Amino acid sequence: MNFLQKINTFVAFSGIAMVLSCGSPKTTDASKPHIVKEINYKEIPAGKGLIAITGATIFDGTGAEPVLNGCVIVQDGIIKEVGKQGEITIPDGAEIVGAKGMTLLPGFIDSHFHLDGVKDLPAMFLQNGVTSVRDPGAWIEAYDGERKSGKPIPRLFLADPHIDMFPPAYPKDAYVVRDAEEAVNQVNKMADRGASVIKVYFRLPAGIIREVCKAAHSRGLPVTGHLETTEAMEAINAGLDGIEHITSFGLSLQPQIEGEKYRQMVLADNNARKQGRYDFWKKININSALADTLSHFLVKKGTFVSPTLGAFEYQALPGLPVDTTRLTAFGNMKALTGKLKKAGVHLVVGSHSMITYAEMGWAYQREMELFVESGISPKEVIMAATMENARFFRIEDRLGSIEKGKIADLVLVRGNPLQDISATRNVTKVMLNGVWVK
Repeated sequence: MNFLQKINTFVAFSGIAMVLSCGSPKTTDASKPHIVKEINYKEIPAGKGLIAITGATIFDGTGAEPVLNGCVIVQDGIIKEVGKQGEITIPDGAEIVGAKGMTLLPGFIDSHFHLDGVKDLPAMFLQNGVTSVRDPGAWIEAYDGERKSGKPIPRLFLADPHIDMFPPAYPKDAYVVRDAEEAVNQVNKMADRGASVIKVYFRLPAGIIREVCKAAHSRGLPVTGHLETTEAMEAINAGLDGIEHITSFGLSLQPQIEGEKYRQMVLADNNARKQGRYDFWKKININSALADTLSHFLVKKGTFVSPTLGAFEYQALPGLPVDTTRLTAFGNMKALTGKLKKAGVHLVVGSHSMITYAEMGWAYQREMELFVESGISPKEVIMAATMENARFFRIEDRLGSIEKGKIADLVLVRGNPLQDISATRNVTKVMLNGVWVK
């Protein structure tokens, strides 16, 4: 059963349930499960006909060994066959795309994208191989202009505004709540509007996070969080499925007496975290018992972590003064990212869209490079960019890998990114929903 069939089945079932129910229909959809889908799924053209991609090295995103001299058959936007060239029969009339010397990858999935006021940024990311993006904190209406631009754009998995408390760090992107009841009501409103994830922001305490998670999970939605003033393990025990930003683990990695100083500083002034996080992370011991405890906890809980290293990157550049605090702190952030992956934590790739050390449109590839700099293999990075993100989004049944029956979101790159992750910058062709958009 494909995705659209699932939706139609769900709608039909819901209609039957309403007929059988007693009394007047409910005015809220809070009791209904939610099918996670992109807000623009009806706007993405579906491929027609047959396409055969031949000669490429296929890395399917599942962790399986690459298929050399491979062949993928796409029919009407769906992957029909995957294997070695010569072992797969190419149907008569298929468009043949020769890809010798290239690597075929699943479309990249970005777990942390923002518009950042840049017109056509989603379209730019799509041309660079990012076929799905999740914005974890912006009103759905913020994407109206991009959706009406006439340009191909990625699949948009949107959160609607993140949930915060007063005073919000980013008022334009926040819905401010005063208690758990307001938070739960807002979760249901956003689910009704088409949100595919709920994001809690750093002023929410664990008690409200727990109620948000209960409400979101009853709607079939994952919950992710940016944490600064709530300790991560407490928030995860309250129900969080994911963590945004490696810096969200700060309170977990310092003695409480030290963490409380930072916590009170940020509660008093949102902007104090901008330099304060570097001062804080400079002192963190990645090899401590606290770091080991955190790693084991995240593995046990199955938590997804989107480090967004590019948002915090600091480089010592020739001829310029060196900020040793930021340099050391960022080194610790990378070291923890590598430690978490080595322990078996589910890491995913999120670009943060506009970052200091990447040209416009290339933040995603820079994040992958930073993963490798953190000690993660290119193979693991590509899995984090594709199938792991699909699991985080809860769309792994239809996206995230090159497998028979899945939707054809594909990227062709020159070279071998399994040997050099920077080869992911050599994007030659991009397919979205079975249609070549580059």
